[in-house]
This record gives sequence, C-alpha cells and structure tokens, in this order.
Amino acid sequence: MKVAILAGGLGTRLAEETEIRPKPMVEIGSRPILWHIMRHYAHYGFREFVVALGYKGDFINRFFLDYRTLSGNLTVDLAAGHTAIQDGGCEDWRVHLIDTGGETNTGGRLRRLREILGQETFMLTYGDGLSDVNLTELVRFHRARRSLVTLTAVRPPARFGGLVLEDGLAVGFSEKSQMDEGWINGGFFVFEPGVFDYLDGDLTNLEADALPRLAQDRQLAAFQHTGFWQCMDTLREKRYLESLWQSGERLWKVWEDPA
Repeated sequence: MKVAILAGGLGTRLAEETEIRPKPMVEIGSRPILWHIMRHYAHYGFREFVVALGYKGDFINRFFLDYRTLSGNLTVDLAAGHTAIQDGGCEDWRVHLIDTGGETNTGGRLRRLREILGQETFMLTYGDGLSDVNLTELVRFHRARRSLVTLTAVRPPARFGGLVLEDGLAVGFSEKSQMDEGWINGGFFVFEPGVFDYLDGDLTNLEADALPRLAQDRQLAAFQHTGFWQCMDTLREKRYLESLWQSGERLWKVWEDPA
C-alpha cells in the first residue's frame, strides 16, 4: 500500500523556519520531520512513498538524492576520483517525488498523484504532524467500515488551564485535560481510489471541499486515536517537539533504532 504525503504548503505560520526550507524539512532531533513520519509508516511495513512537492520542493529532492551518501560510510580515492559507499544501514524505502505545483491546494495536490497511486487503496498524511497511531489498526478499521475515506480523529493538545473563581476571586487553577477538547482531523488517512471523484481540480481543498462532501454522503469514517498526536504549525510547537526528543520522551517514536 502506497503512502502519499502532502509536503508542498508554504508553512507561513512557521516563517522563522520556512523562509529557507519547506516545513517538512524542518528538523526535530537533527532529522527532518518528514523523516520521522516516514519512519513511523515504515515501522508498520509501509515503505513506498509518494511525496507531493510544492514550495521549495528542490530541498526535498536534494535530501533524498543525497540520503544514501550522507547516511553511510564513504571511501574516497582522491587520486582516482572514485567514491565507494559502504553499508550504512540505509532504509529500504521507495520514494516518488512529484512536483504538484506552487499554488495547488491540498485536494489538488492529491488529485495530481492519481496516476501514480493507481486503483488501489492508499494512505495519506500531512508532512507536519507526528503521532503514535497504530497504522495496522487504522487499516483494519478502514476495511471493516467500507467507507471511501477514513481519517484519524484526535484531540488537540490542551494549551490552557482554567481559573477557579469564587465571588470575584481567583482561588485556584485547574489543569486542562486533552480529553476536554473536541475531536479534530489529525491526518493519517486511508483512501479508496473513489475519492478522486470528489477532487475537481487544483483549487480543491481536501479539508473544506472534499471531506464535507464525503461526510454528507456517509463515506467518511473516523478512527478515534487517544494517544500522542502533535502538529508543527508554529515555532512554539516545533520547540515543544524538539524538547521531547532531547529529553528522551519521544512519544511518536514507535520504531527501534538499528543495533
């Protein structure tokens, strides 16, 4: 099953980082967030990726072109001009990098991947969100529901606690639980190829146009995930993810590193 990743947006709310590179290339623990996402999928056996490029897509192209060289050991014969790449335990991924245009909307980007995704069930996620969602269970749920699309429903991380007030006085504080928040679209989709009938052109917005129509037609299932989920829309969120990585509390890291 192929995995499509939307990686072409401008990332304007993370302008401190995205002025020089696309958001999927912003690093968490010295690796692009895109790499973390792909390692998650690969852990569950999904190793063929179709990456929808747009804004500064050349950065992503170069990352994968150089990946094997930068990940392994090298022997360089300066006199002969030969370079040999030693075994560095490189991932066994197949990555299709597809330019989907600079101004294309999310549904339009997916539509432009139609030919390479073919007529089979496929997965899709955003290039800026991390989770520990069990992808095997997600696919099993999708197949049981028999809908055209399944999204992963998550509760957004709680940002603010509450004040306890009595007679005009603040007498305490209450921690706000993530469970107090409503469900939102967390990405990590499973699609049937019939979804392309809901994508009209480059300006189609997956979230605002296609998903509501699918819901109206009762073709949108929701897999409820109560574990870790975090998007990276702002510098604050980027710093939060980096702090988790550096502290060792890597809540999305479901894979094991090679010995």
